[in-house]
Amino acid sequence: MGAIRKEFKHIARDKQTILILLVMPIVLICLFGFAVSTEVRGIRVAIVDEQKTQDSRRLCEKINANEYFSVSGYVNDVQEIESYLKQGKADVGIVLSKQQGIQILADGSEPNQAQTRVAYLSQILAGSRVSGVSEVSGGNCQIVNCPIVNGKMLFNPQLKSSYNFVPGVIGVILLLICAMMTSISIVREKERGTMEILLASPMHPLYIIIAKLLPYLMVSSINLVTILLISYFVLGVPIVGSILLFCAITLLYILVALALGLFISTVVNSQLAAMLLSLLMIVPAIYLSGMVFPIESMPEAAAKVSNVIPTRWYIDASRKILIQGVSAQYLIKNFAVLAIEAVVLIAVSVKLYKTRLE
Repeated sequence: MGAIRKEFKHIARDKQTILILLVMPIVLICLFGFAVSTEVRGIRVAIVDEQKTQDSRRLCEKINANEYFSVSGYVNDVQEIESYLKQGKADVGIVLSKQQGIQILADGSEPNQAQTRVAYLSQILAGSRVSGVSEVSGGNCQIVNCPIVNGKMLFNPQLKSSYNFVPGVIGVILLLICAMMTSISIVREKERGTMEILLASPMHPLYIIIAKLLPYLMVSSINLVTILLISYFVLGVPIVGSILLFCAITLLYILVALALGLFISTVVNSQLAAMLLSLLMIVPAIYLSGMVFPIESMPEAAAKVSNVIPTRWYIDASRKILIQGVSAQYLIKNFAVLAIEAVVLIAVSVKLYKTRLE
């Protein structure tokens, strides 16, 4: 208990540590939560209305009234829509054909945005029979006959990108803060020579490590509550599932992040190196965790590497709990992987400290 109290005193006396531990997560969650978005707004639509019926006019008004769309012009044929797309006057085109129903024409030179725009339009046109999707690529317009059946978006009907990104941002922030502060704290002890004194004491290295990790685990629990409140009340991310289940997986993930910081402290000897190595971990945490790119679309080698990234399993569990409301029985693998990683990292760190002591 004395070692734990000592670590709490160190944290309380260091204003820089308090700022990083308590203030930085709030700033980062707000910054990333509002700045990182895949939502596409202000989509300009060119319309060919061959039907000229009351229903077709209502549909055009419905599109123009939507917050994501604005009608940039009514044109006479597909060629004019293609011209609008090439000139940058429109982002998508709609043909209300007498024979073929409704056709959507999208600029395929930007595939991701094109898919998003078509998905948004499909939601508006859910009550209509869409007979084809057209993609413009390299100046050529190709009509693809692929009927779209009425559908319903489950769990995120408004397609809000915050539902997807905020759980990922939480995982990245907790990994960065916890790993960085733990590694810097222990390396600071090594630089001052006090770590060797602790290791030479009668206390077992495992108890010393627990004494180092426990205060940061408690402070990170405060961060968890703060981030959860900001996500719900400020960023509008729902909490459909169990809060206790979410807190349980998050505390386990925090333990993994702290253990990772502990491991970093065993392989570096300066605070600068510890900070740089902690920051370096953010790259795989973002790109190989499924936060930005789906795991399924990654190359096979990258997908295999992602299996050892703890952020992947945490983000997956967070989305399932917060957005889908799943129960614990569907998250056994996530809990198991994170628990194994925590045990392995702590065991390796203790072994390295024992070797250092000998």
